[in-house]
Amino acid sequence: MAERKLMQPGGRKQIDQLLVEGAFITPEQLEAARETSRQSRKDLRQVLLEQRLISQETLATVLSFQLNVPTVDLKQTQVQPAALALVSEQMAREYNVLPLSLDGDTLTVAMEDPDDLQLIDTLAVLTKKRIKPVIPLRSGIRDAINTHYKLTTEIEKELKQMLGTAQARALTDPLLTIDAIGQAPIVRAVDLLLAQAVKERASDIHIVPDERGLQIRYRIDGVLHDTVSLPEEVHPAIVTRIKVMANMNIAERRRAQDGQFSATVADREIDFRVATVGTSYGEMVVLRVLDKSFNLFQLLELGISPNIREIYERCISSPFGMVLISGPTGSGKTTTLYASVSQLNAEELNIMTVEDPIEYQFQGIRQIQVNRAADVTFATGLRAIMRLDPDVILVGEIRDAETAQTAITAALTGHLVLTSIHANDAVGALVRLVDLGVEPFLVTSAVVAAASQRLVRKVCPYCQELREASPPEIAAYQKEMGEEKREFYYGTGCNFCSFTGFLGRIGVFEVLPVSDQIRSLVSRQASAPEIKAQALKDGMITMRCDGMMKAKEGKTTPGEVARHVFTIG
Repeated sequence: MAERKLMQPGGRKQIDQLLVEGAFITPEQLEAARETSRQSRKDLRQVLLEQRLISQETLATVLSFQLNVPTVDLKQTQVQPAALALVSEQMAREYNVLPLSLDGDTLTVAMEDPDDLQLIDTLAVLTKKRIKPVIPLRSGIRDAINTHYKLTTEIEKELKQMLGTAQARALTDPLLTIDAIGQAPIVRAVDLLLAQAVKERASDIHIVPDERGLQIRYRIDGVLHDTVSLPEEVHPAIVTRIKVMANMNIAERRRAQDGQFSATVADREIDFRVATVGTSYGEMVVLRVLDKSFNLFQLLELGISPNIREIYERCISSPFGMVLISGPTGSGKTTTLYASVSQLNAEELNIMTVEDPIEYQFQGIRQIQVNRAADVTFATGLRAIMRLDPDVILVGEIRDAETAQTAITAALTGHLVLTSIHANDAVGALVRLVDLGVEPFLVTSAVVAAASQRLVRKVCPYCQELREASPPEIAAYQKEMGEEKREFYYGTGCNFCSFTGFLGRIGVFEVLPVSDQIRSLVSRQASAPEIKAQALKDGMITMRCDGMMKAKEGKTTPGEVARHVFTIG
């Protein structure tokens, strides 16, 4: 069943010699690696890779020559669903293999140990196919498994099973009971939807009924992607199951509701915030996905350009005053605030926060959750904090005049206040405080700096290539930077980025320290364009300029910057 002719006896011994003969390593390095391998009981190849004596690509090339096994670039290989269907996800993860294609009775499988005859025989028996091993040039099998093993087929299978049972009529009835919604197929289907969202790094799950049926969409890197379309008959059951999990009223389908629940998904603790609203086609549900195991970013990891980060770090190191972070919803303001507090977290400081909601827990920091039913608002929570001898205060958001006035008072009485506010740009943050009723002279006395940010998608590092930009992108770059550049890096699309050309997001920033000239303009209530002109004269780098510099560095594209970084007015 397995293609044994590709294997040569004594393969593991011969690779040492090939590496030395090919001048990839020296005999001395090989002997030292062998000794480490004996002491740690690790495979010699693993030791060579860990010590960076050879690269994964070098190892793959030598193995390919030694064993007469072809190599494959996983990032560019189209994986056939028929091949995936023959090897379960559990099996793929256990053996660290990825089925790629099926040609007649031959199954091509990517594996890091193509000389493991026992593994090949096992796969041959389980799949009832002849196994043709190939070697991935750059490892990445784990990432490829995460990318290709979608759970949507399993979801559809569970729902078909549900619709095929005698209880189907009860489960599609809008007036479901708790017992009916506890049926296993629906429970498993919802669990699979949540698991797939976590696996694909989704920030939100949209469950939307429309004329086509029930659409499940995930927001990944700020963009909504269609995941699966389900029959409209399953809509009541799925919505009710989620409401039960979030402790919401399952009988109320007209009014908007919200709730939350926690679940363990792929060995990670995940919080889900749920919001529902009635539409013309039925209830729409959106779940925000919050990973509790998420490692908080440091300022260095946010993508802030070094010169902008230096200014910002100087501002947040002020012993008192206010630092404002502005931007629309979903622009990463909370992440920046958390990174700022994390940098300030020291044993000699009493750091307290008032948030709605508390998204992540900090060790050594006292956090207060807004609770309007108990009269704990941003303003009342802030007043309570000021009586507890704080050094640094994080206010989740300034939404109203009362919170603005209280935060300004805190900044003026010897505390460092970090907060966010909805405004178009850094200048707009200062103007917004005045609009909320704060006296201009208080704004100039309290605010140390205002910052603004947006998120843009990063070019996929696995499939990026340099190519000529479109005329609008060239014009946008030239207008902002005052220089002509025609070629930028773009993702061509690969398995790692789901053929979108983008993988992850990065922030673009502007920071406006409040200088004496800025104070003078704010005090006499100058217009936003006047204040911005002075800020530029003082050397402020705008978000759009920062974004175009990142495009020049190959981190994003001019089109991404032009689409996401703009201001109104």
